[in-house]
Amino acid sequence: LDMLGMHGTAYANHAIMESDLIIAVGARFDDRVTGRLDNFAPNAKIIHIDIDPSSVSKNVRVDIPIVGDAKIVLERLNKIVSAPKIDDWMKKISQWKKQYPLSYKKSRGGIEPQYVVEQIYNLTEGEAIICTEVGQNQMWAAQFYKYTKPRTYISSGGLGTMGYGFPAAIGAQIGCPKNTVIDIAGDGSIQMNIQELATAVANKLPIKIVILNNSYLGMVRQWQELFYKKRYSYTCLKDGCPDFVKLAQAYGAEGMQIIKKSEVKPAIEKALEIKDKPVIMDFIVEPEANVFPMVPAGEAINRMIGMA
Repeated sequence: LDMLGMHGTAYANHAIMESDLIIAVGARFDDRVTGRLDNFAPNAKIIHIDIDPSSVSKNVRVDIPIVGDAKIVLERLNKIVSAPKIDDWMKKISQWKKQYPLSYKKSRGGIEPQYVVEQIYNLTEGEAIICTEVGQNQMWAAQFYKYTKPRTYISSGGLGTMGYGFPAAIGAQIGCPKNTVIDIAGDGSIQMNIQELATAVANKLPIKIVILNNSYLGMVRQWQELFYKKRYSYTCLKDGCPDFVKLAQAYGAEGMQIIKKSEVKPAIEKALEIKDKPVIMDFIVEPEANVFPMVPAGEAINRMIGMA
């Protein structure tokens, strides 16, 4: 079902809202997942498994609280439950997937940020460790890179810490030296810890830094567009933004700028071949591309906007 919540898939959100049983393992039930609390999964019984008792029924009142280690609890549950009959439910989910596929608006000549993420997925065959900064880049990386292995999407999900992705990528590359590690970033958040290029170069870490450069603090700009009549305030980064290629070269890293859609795939292929130093790929993407679908603040999670 992929991700649910404010920028989750429509089919995941519909499934949660129409479910009759939710088993939540270590979930916080934060507002980005639940949307409007008094209308969250109105017909569902909720079983909440968490090692921290203070987290249970904190935001959403649950029917069966289970405090304990998730691994132990799930192992014991597996021994006492039988497989339910869910054929009709799976058909319903399949219908939602056909009705509400994850998609994005195609550009008339520019580079769509979602397209960049799709190409990264295709060229890495889903085998990379993806780290992200915070903002639109984080959501696009969650939506359009299809994860099949645990601990391969590393992001500051709950805290929303801009500048997180690059240091996380350094740690991931040191911990997993044989893996391809990619930091998907925006031109705003990457600048918060870009000085760590010195660390990456000194340690010969072949991290790929993908900057989805839209010349904005994109997520804030998106809210200003959708809910404040395009009154853009303190979100444009065009004036004063550095030349990321020259900045990479100054540190001794590899740098490249990509401005045409036809250049996207060759640039990623070239970056993946570099094994002895970090690479910055500065993709000049559509400046007003938005993250959709989106649940407006205060709405139920099945009340989404921006559906294709």
